[in-house]
Amino acid sequence: MWHFFPGKYMPSYQVNRALTQAHYGGGEFAEILEVAGNIDPDNRETFNIAWLNKGNEVYEWAEDYENKKAFVSARRTYLRAFNYLRTAEFFMNLHDDRKIKTYVKARQAFINATKYFDEKPITVEVPFEGSFLPGYLFKPKGVKNPPVMVMFGGLDSLAEELYFGIGDHLMERGIALLAMDGPGQGAALRLNHIHSRHDYNVAGTAVLDWVLENLKDEVDTTSVGIAGVSMGGYMAARCAAFEPRFKVCMIFGAVWSYYSVWAGRSGKHPLAEIVQHIMDEDTYEGVLKKLEGFTLENGVAEKISMPTFIMHGGGDKQNFAEHAITLEKHLTCEHKMKIVPDGESGAQHCQVDNFMPTLDMYDWIAEKIHA
Repeated sequence: MWHFFPGKYMPSYQVNRALTQAHYGGGEFAEILEVAGNIDPDNRETFNIAWLNKGNEVYEWAEDYENKKAFVSARRTYLRAFNYLRTAEFFMNLHDDRKIKTYVKARQAFINATKYFDEKPITVEVPFEGSFLPGYLFKPKGVKNPPVMVMFGGLDSLAEELYFGIGDHLMERGIALLAMDGPGQGAALRLNHIHSRHDYNVAGTAVLDWVLENLKDEVDTTSVGIAGVSMGGYMAARCAAFEPRFKVCMIFGAVWSYYSVWAGRSGKHPLAEIVQHIMDEDTYEGVLKKLEGFTLENGVAEKISMPTFIMHGGGDKQNFAEHAITLEKHLTCEHKMKIVPDGESGAQHCQVDNFMPTLDMYDWIAEKIHA
């Protein structure tokens, strides 16, 4: 992975993340590099301010385009504003007064952009334990009743972010994407205060039941798959294990044991405050205790019955490739695994340094879900 900040993995990772998403409308290379040039990698506040300033600036440009009824330009500009504001919110301290305001503005930027999509997404609210899980149904243009992939993001992902790249590649293959904020994610966490849980299959089944009941006129309800990226690799696998009605499973970054990921870290890790937030825990020790349940051990992986694709990076520094290798050994279903060799472009966490190696995953999923 290219390090804009030599020797500084996390801020460099975020720059790569934005650059990769820029291919799909989630940024502009020059703007991203301008932001990066204003960041001191040893000062988190400079990261927050640089992305926030650019996000706010681009949001204003989008509003100007909208006021001039230049709706195509407004759409493209709101999408960039969303991603810059999302990045700004990511590392803000939980007690920072700007955090929720920035998240709400980022989400609104995305919603504003969708008003001008050729194929407007359907806003989804899946009832869940006294509240609801929000999401968006993105459908491929000109395809009647397409198969659909239900997808959860990762620790730091928002449902909106799944549109960039993942949504494109699925829709190009005639597959709809139901991008969801599950427990501990996006608006489900920030606005509805629904925290993460090891039995993610409860949320997966709730979403599937809602699809079967409410989307019969929109998608092929006999061809519903499950997917997850990053920490979502655990969530997708868990849902697949306990919900055999899913037709295919796409694991975009494997997680065999999320406890083992964090047991090797400390409370000073850059993401530690975030994982405490999603788990509703005040202490790192409390997080580790809850994470003991986030595992595919003890026969869980063996329960997965549908065709499953595992995508992983050989140089992944967040969830090591051993997670994918161990999971693959325990699968008894039809499956395929692709690990991008360490040192090659696309070998980093969830191919943030190059999405192109993931094309094989989408081709395989398309073959199985259309079958």
